[in-house]
Amino acid sequence: MARSVRHSPRLLRSLLPLSLLAVLFLALPLVGLLQGVRWTSLLSDLAAPQAREALGLSLLSSLLATALALLLGLPLAWSLARERFPGRELVRALVILPMVLPPVVGGLALLGAYGRSGGLIGGWLHQALGVQLTFSLAGVVVAQTFVALPFLVLAVEGGLRGIDPRYEQAAATLGAAPLACFLRVTLRLLLPSLAAGTALAWARALGEFGATITFAGNIEGRTQTAPLAVYLLLESQPAAAYALSFALVLLSLAVIIGLRGRWWSLGR
Repeated sequence: MARSVRHSPRLLRSLLPLSLLAVLFLALPLVGLLQGVRWTSLLSDLAAPQAREALGLSLLSSLLATALALLLGLPLAWSLARERFPGRELVRALVILPMVLPPVVGGLALLGAYGRSGGLIGGWLHQALGVQLTFSLAGVVVAQTFVALPFLVLAVEGGLRGIDPRYEQAAATLGAAPLACFLRVTLRLLLPSLAAGTALAWARALGEFGATITFAGNIEGRTQTAPLAVYLLLESQPAAAYALSFALVLLSLAVIIGLRGRWWSLGR
């Protein structure tokens, strides 16, 4: 122990250049992005029809995707954290998979499941219910939920694991019904993790590109979200592309500031 403490300043000095290089590696692209923004016409560039429609569609679809992730993710996180069942580790692996899967591959997988032609249930959804997910706002929401759901599930699962079960046991001993115990005790203790997971899921849905363009297409006014619009505007209207990118950076930065380190402490 003493040897480690004695050599720690030297170790820190040796690691400092690489640490600074890592910071520069991450910061320089952001500085380059800010340099490309035309500040004198930022608002008018954001008000361009294509940029405005894409940003509005992104906000709407990402909020719907976050709501769907909450609906599906809370029960799943509870099951992973509190229940023991065969195949639990396989289920957790399936939850994590969209986080590491190439987005275009994720979009192709969605087509294989929900595509109108050749999808596992896509044809049935269209014939029986008249629902077509591809090339529609619903398809955008599905693609965004697919990539955002893991962030919420992992955050909530970590929060549930960090809750001392004695609080819930005490509430049950005092006569609280299971639902009342969950709402008055568990949910209150879970709120920081739930808020962090929700914010991360929303930010991931807002920035989704690959799965969306593969599964829902890139139709202006219908499925063209802000990241897709940035990709197209970069050639025709670069000022609008930079302005829209700056808006997305601000939204992402707001999420990071709002978390205030909660994400890194969820599993402790």
